[in-house]
Amino acid sequence: MRRGSRVPYRSCHDVAEALAVLAEIAPPTVIVDIEPLVAAWNTDRRTLDAGMAAFLDAFARDAAGAGVRHIVFATNAIRRPSAPPTVPTVPTVPTPGVRYVAHAGKPLRIEPYRDLPRPGVVIGDQIATDGMLAWRLSLTFVHYIPLDLDFAPIGTRFMRALGWPLRHLLFRSNGA
Repeated sequence: MRRGSRVPYRSCHDVAEALAVLAEIAPPTVIVDIEPLVAAWNTDRRTLDAGMAAFLDAFARDAAGAGVRHIVFATNAIRRPSAPPTVPTVPTVPTPGVRYVAHAGKPLRIEPYRDLPRPGVVIGDQIATDGMLAWRLSLTFVHYIPLDLDFAPIGTRFMRALGWPLRHLLFRSNGA
């Protein structure tokens, strides 16, 4: 990627829309932000485990044939799941490898993602962290925009406001 190049941008409002984008784009690599798409902020390990299992079950049902070979769950939080996440097996479809990166340091740390095959997608709610990570790695950014932001912590709402001006500088809409 040339310095200053914009990367593709898509938006979604729920897991089903995010998975539809994955099925359409068919990237070999997907990086998924945890909060709030998979598990809400400030929830416990049980909620994290259940959220990851639900996401991976939906992936296996709706997007498993999309050619995804690597799924990386990444969060800037320190919490971790109780066990390594796995994708339910689907007959005749290769099962992607799944990793979990806690305390990810998005967007500053990119080492955990450098060896992943391209092209790829980053799904997340924050342009200033997830979107910047996608831009730094030259991946498509699928911006998760929850319809109800009243439950978001104040810091998250503040970061969202800081990130919006970056959208048109870093991304080109709808993969165009």
